[in-house]
Parts: sequence; structure tokens; C-alpha cells
Amino acid sequence: MPANLRLHSNLPASCSEQPVLYVSLELSWSVWKLAFATGPGVAPRRREMPARDVPRLLLELAEAKRRLRLPAECPVVSCYEAGRDGFWLHRCLESHGVQNLVVDSSSIEVNRRQRRAKSDRLDAEKLLSMLLRYAGGEIRVWSVVQVPTLEQEDARQLHRELITLQGQATEHVNRIKGLLAACGLEIEVDRHFPKKLKELRQWNAASLPDALRQRLLREFERLQVVQRQRRQLERQRAQQVRTDDAPAGAQVRKLLGLRGIGLGSAWLYVHEFFAWRKFRNRREVGSLAGLTPTPYSSGSSSREQGISKAGNKRMRWMAVEIAWGWLHFQPDSALSRWFCARFARGTSRQRRIGIVALARKLLVQLWQYLETGVPPAGAVLSDWRGKARLMAGDLTSG
Repeated sequence: MPANLRLHSNLPASCSEQPVLYVSLELSWSVWKLAFATGPGVAPRRREMPARDVPRLLLELAEAKRRLRLPAECPVVSCYEAGRDGFWLHRCLESHGVQNLVVDSSSIEVNRRQRRAKSDRLDAEKLLSMLLRYAGGEIRVWSVVQVPTLEQEDARQLHRELITLQGQATEHVNRIKGLLAACGLEIEVDRHFPKKLKELRQWNAASLPDALRQRLLREFERLQVVQRQRRQLERQRAQQVRTDDAPAGAQVRKLLGLRGIGLGSAWLYVHEFFAWRKFRNRREVGSLAGLTPTPYSSGSSSREQGISKAGNKRMRWMAVEIAWGWLHFQPDSALSRWFCARFARGTSRQRRIGIVALARKLLVQLWQYLETGVPPAGAVLSDWRGKARLMAGDLTSG
């Protein structure tokens, strides 16, 4: 096994002189395509198997070793693209002694021709060839995904479900308003909506048609279910912030100690980003959020294409939202003064560009704050307990 690959491996050093079985997996819902090789310049062995059949996959690995005349104890290195299947397969392979890489799909190079051949078999072979290049020392041939532990992945479910419920609530409210607008009517959608609906009259003083009224009531019932579930999750989140003794809980409380950082943003920042990812420098922080610039320069042509948007979209829109709030709640901080001096007097477009730059700078400084304990320059601190009590009171009154 090459030395650079051994850096990413849990295999003992004694295995480094042994031959290695390389395998790529192209995952689809019903069929998986497998490609095997022992090194570059060798025709790959291709196999097809039912999806999610772990015993069959282990048999294919053993059969590939036999067919390629490899010792049964030789190490296996595999890879597959990150996607709908998530990380369960990675954990399964690792538990059986296979060193696996989960690859960022957007980082895989493709042919730039307008029309190119594409199939699962070709994708599996392409993955295999890039795996061999990666093992040979081309570590920049693609981007390897950092896999969270099962506990870390499970901790992300709460805020992601809250985001989903918020979107569903907005859909229900907009649908109700749209149906009423088609009749030239408008009312506030609150807990008294059914009573208001009975008293509602159209332009000719007629009540709403019966079928439309029943549909609006059913839509309102679905909205109530979503809102009830959202309140339950928010209560659970507020309780965990007060009682969680894990490092992630301490990080959430630390971010809450900054004025302008609320419970939702602090929770998302920690469990989506800071709690389990290890950053080496500020560039990695900005890159993972998709807030890095993408200059284009070729010959006499030179222009800026905007931010990459290749990172975590939840972190990106939250970082921009918090940046606007930072200007309001932390006007005397160094970051706010920098923004006002450079962008405040510009056009609306320049301010939008500036807020993205501020979001990136603030995200980096929040990472440094969690790592070193030094808050952003000029930032005002607050008591996280007061925010938690306020959130619990709002949920109880709601």
C-alpha cells in the first residue's frame, strides 16, 4: 500500500508491503455496480449485485481476491459517491476491515464535451481509476467527505426537522392565503381562523362555497399539526441547551453568550458545523460553507464569478442571516465598523456583496472563538441563561 494512503488507513504497518484490492461501488436503488482492480494498467473486474445486500457484497470481495489471485488477508480499499445512501455503508465496510472513502460527487472530474457516454458501469470504472490515482499520490484528484459518527449524525436530525416543519408551515399558510385571494378575500391565519372563516363573505355578501370552505379547514388542520410538532421540538431543544453536558452543548451555550446569536442559529452552527468537523485554517471554514470567491482569469479575461456555493447550504444562509443581525446587535464591533466603512454608503448590490463577505469573516471568528475562547473584537457578551429562559417562556405561552 502506498505511504500516502497508509496515512488514512487503520491497517497495521505490516500490511503496507502486501498487494491491495481496490473496489469502487456505483450505488443505485435496485442494482449496485462494482469494479475491482489491483493497480493501474489492469483491466477491471466488473460485477453486478442487488442493492443493500451486505452478505453478497462480502462474498464478492472474497471472490474478487480469489479471481485476482490475492491472499485472503490482503487489505481492501473501496470508495463510493456521497448521496442518498448516506453513511451506513461506510460504517458497515469499516466494521468488516475495509478502508472506505466517501467521495464528494461534485468534485469528480467529467468530460467537457457536450455529449458524453454515461452509464453506471462507466461511472464505476471512473471511480476506480480515480481511486487508483488517489492511492498513487494524487490526493487532490477529488474531495473526500468527512464522515460523522452515528451519534453526531443523529444530533443533526432535530434542527433539520425544524427547518422542514418551518417550510411546511409556510406552504400551508401560503396555500390558504392563495385560495382566499382567488375569492378576493384576506384574513390572518391564526388560531381563530375557523371562526373567522364562518363569518367571511365574498363581494356579493355570499358565504364561501362549501367545498372550498372544507378544503381550507383541512389545510388549517394540517397547519396545526405542523405547528404542534414544531413547538414540541423547540421545547426539546431548549431543554437540551440547559441540561446537555456534552462538548456540543457547551459550544451552543458559548455561542449564545454573544449578543445577536440566538438559540436556532447557535444550535445549527454547532451541530451542523463546529461540533464534529476539524478545521485546520480559516480557508477550510469558508470553503465548507460555500462562501469562498471563485475568480475566473484566462488570458485577457478576468472576472469574479461570486461565491462557490459548494458547501453546506444550511450554514450559508444562516451565516448571511446572522451577519445582518450582527450589524444591528453588535454595531460597535470591529466587523460592523469594517462593513460600515467599506459598504454602507454603496449601492444595494454592493451591500449585498459586503454582507456575504461579513458572513464569512464572522463565521471564521466564531470558529476561532470556540477554539480559543477569544470573542470577536468589540463584541458584546450576554447571558445565555436569559435567552434560554426567554425561549422557554415563549414556548409555554404559545
